[in-house]
Amino acid sequence: MFMRRGLSGVFLLLFPVAPMCVSNLSWSQSSAGSEESTDFAYHSTVSEVRLVFFAGDEHNRPVNQLREDDFAVVDEERVIREFRSFTQSGLTKLDVVVLIDCSASVLPQFGREIGEVVQLISQSPWGAEDKLSVLSFRGTEVRSICSGDCRSSFTSDQVAALPSGGATPLYDAVEVATNALAERKQAEVWPVIILISDGDDTISKASFREAAEKVMDNGVQVYAIDLGSGTPSHGTAVLQRIAEDSGGRRFRIGEGAAGIFDEIVSDLHSAHVLTYLAPEWGGDFHSIRILPTHNLNLQFRCRRGYYRRSSSAP
Repeated sequence: MFMRRGLSGVFLLLFPVAPMCVSNLSWSQSSAGSEESTDFAYHSTVSEVRLVFFAGDEHNRPVNQLREDDFAVVDEERVIREFRSFTQSGLTKLDVVVLIDCSASVLPQFGREIGEVVQLISQSPWGAEDKLSVLSFRGTEVRSICSGDCRSSFTSDQVAALPSGGATPLYDAVEVATNALAERKQAEVWPVIILISDGDDTISKASFREAAEKVMDNGVQVYAIDLGSGTPSHGTAVLQRIAEDSGGRRFRIGEGAAGIFDEIVSDLHSAHVLTYLAPEWGGDFHSIRILPTHNLNLQFRCRRGYYRRSSSAP
């Protein structure tokens, strides 16, 4: 969610980035990974910070007409007002993976989920150059339903034919989706996962921390659609955390899937991008906040911070 006058998450890209290792997409049964509380960020030796963020009004409506003097970045308590660049919407092309939980824990919602997913994919206002893929997961399997152009090729019959039930490899599935996005990543394309699940994991080889770190290391933003009952639960906390740490948001399925997707796509195409020189002082980890300077009703959302290493670091 947007954070008033401040910030709990950071969407941060540092360029050039260190080479990324993409693990083999293999599957095996193992004990479930556990959720761990930690901070995630990029590691780089460069001094320019590239920050993607969202601005909203007091009603969470996107603010597109934003000027440089409407806000300030606080980097390790140093206020930064001079930016090397600032654009209204620097990332307009999207590479989206819709990740659908078909395990036993979501069976009560699975019929409704099928219809709403089909509806939201066919009706959402995707851009002409946006890519959309759909994966499902259950047991120890992640299955590709369609890839690249699911706006025209995705049908309800394909989803209805999916096997359902079994264990929930949530964290492993997030890693697989992230790896797929990383393999085809381009500088001008923004990778996104839309995760439709109740947040429970019962069999993953990866832990919550490992999955979340992979998401952050590859600059993927997660929007979670919570299939849970609506009462506070461990699964809801998992979805909330992984979404917020990546700069995304969590929605409840009860809010209506079609409306949720419209809001997600609108959110993604309303991004702001800026660059600035990182402060020379401070520790390895730099926390970041964005604060309004004039209109205190403005709210900002982005990722949490970044690691800055010395030039001699590997």
